[in-house]
Amino acid sequence: MALFSSRTGKRPRLVPALDDAELARVLGRLSKRNGGGRAADVTLVSSLLEETGNDWDRRGHRVSVLAEATADAGIAAAWLGREPQSADALVFHSWTGLVRGLRDGHLEDAGELVSRCHQAAERRPEDPLPWVVLLGVSRIERYGQSDVNAVWREATGRDRWHREAYLQMLAYLSPEEGGSSAAVLDFVDVVRTRIPANAACAAVELTAAVRQYQGLLAQGGVRAMTAGQLWEGGQLAAALDQAAALWAKPGFFQHAAAQADLNVLAYALCAAGRAVDAHHVFQTLQGVVTPWPWNTDGPALQRFEQHQAKAERGRQGGVGGG
Repeated sequence: MALFSSRTGKRPRLVPALDDAELARVLGRLSKRNGGGRAADVTLVSSLLEETGNDWDRRGHRVSVLAEATADAGIAAAWLGREPQSADALVFHSWTGLVRGLRDGHLEDAGELVSRCHQAAERRPEDPLPWVVLLGVSRIERYGQSDVNAVWREATGRDRWHREAYLQMLAYLSPEEGGSSAAVLDFVDVVRTRIPANAACAAVELTAAVRQYQGLLAQGGVRAMTAGQLWEGGQLAAALDQAAALWAKPGFFQHAAAQADLNVLAYALCAAGRAVDAHHVFQTLQGVVTPWPWNTDGPALQRFEQHQAKAERGRQGGVGGG
């Protein structure tokens, strides 16, 4: 991953590829085509994933972003039809099915998707991604905790700190998807002390906290009015302090979705009334915006820009602001 720049002045923009130039190139070429599933499209996607090799972190980033971008384009089906024994084609087809399932609230054929994942795992046993997709399937199908724990062990046994595995488990445990706040807290408590500070999944604790904070805001009334207290004192305040001190340092994070995690950090600092501390994070991001967490109460770009401006005013005035 390229070292982050401290230059300022770039306007906020949604960048699905984040700082992955090769992924951005492929997305750009796909966006210029009108025919879904054409051989050239398949070649673009398959070549990029082949080049990624066994970098499981970047492979997960590229597969997830490409699946989101092409979920309805027919590329995954065309590729699997061309190479039915390809582990890459099986994983990509499975992930696009998961994207549609999470979007629509149900899977077209859960049994077939699970079968594709197992086929991919058989053809490339060292790859965590088939198991990560199965964690996502568990969210929709609400599989039992013991079954999900078994899938979790398979995924993290292949890549212990795989970012997407942690995020899928976090979502499965969340009250919004049939879990509970207690289950989320238990999970975070268990993994918090084990995760290296610069691991790809290091943002899982802040991600859970931001979701909890947004849930309180959504409830309105007293809970919304006191939501900011979530960030005051205790372990979460300490975690936010550590993240503010380390994450935006050049080269500290090396994982593919580092800029997505910096968006979470900037949001959390602003939510905690620490706009001054968020200023350096905004500088580091150089206007690279992810839809979540900014889009929960308005257009992501607008909300990002508003908070960025507040952080700049706070730095100039030497005061914070929520």
